[in-house]
Formats: sequence, C-alpha cells, structure tokens
Amino acid sequence: MFRPPIEQQITFLYAEDAEASWRFYEEVLELPLVQDQGMARIYAAGGAFLGICRARGPRLPGDPRAEGGVIFTLVTREVEAWHGFLTAKGLDLAPPVRSEAHGITHIFLRDPAGYLLEIQRFERPDWPG
Repeated sequence: MFRPPIEQQITFLYAEDAEASWRFYEEVLELPLVQDQGMARIYAAGGAFLGICRARGPRLPGDPRAEGGVIFTLVTREVEAWHGFLTAKGLDLAPPVRSEAHGITHIFLRDPAGYLLEIQRFERPDWPG
C-alpha cells in the first residue's frame, strides 16, 4: 500500500498568557512569524513549524510542561552560538553540556508558558543530517 507523503510538521503549544509567549518566540528566539491566526501564531522553526495558541483555560494536573512532559527541541550545529545569543538577551542559562550517552550537546530553557525547550546538536554518525 502507498504511504501518502507528509509535507510539513507543526507542534502546537498552549499558553495562558499567549502574548508573553508570542513575544518570547518573536523577540528572544527570533523565529520568523509565518501566520497570525488571531488566537494562534505559527513560526518557522528550521524544517518544521511551531504554533503558539492562546489556551482556553488553565492547565490540568497532567501538565505537559512538567518534567517528563513535552520538550520542544530545536536542532542546530550552533548550540554554543545560541547560548551566547540567548544570554546576551538576558536569559540565565547553564552552559552547553555534552551527553556522551546520547551523543548530543545541548542547553535547556523555559518559555513564558513554562514549556521546556532544548537546543541541541547531534554528534552521532547515525543521525540523518
């Protein structure tokens, strides 16, 4: 059977204070705004898209922003440059860490809605580049 193609991918995150999250992704991460739908804005994030939506209500107890929940990961070869870029904007970030177990170098930060973001570089020969 023929598998239909997937042309694009969007990850949607929900924020009670959507304006603060929109400012973060536009002004701090400087992701290009692709579409403003009023209650949601969609940004280009490399080869995929990120949608930040106005939450319809407060998060429930199974909050995906808690540890072990959603992690939005941006993959780049320039982890150290991103660290410098973000700290120059006033974010207090730990320096990049190399994980031998996973074959990556990465940093973590949180957006205004509390979602965990990771900026990482794969250093494994088996990662499709």
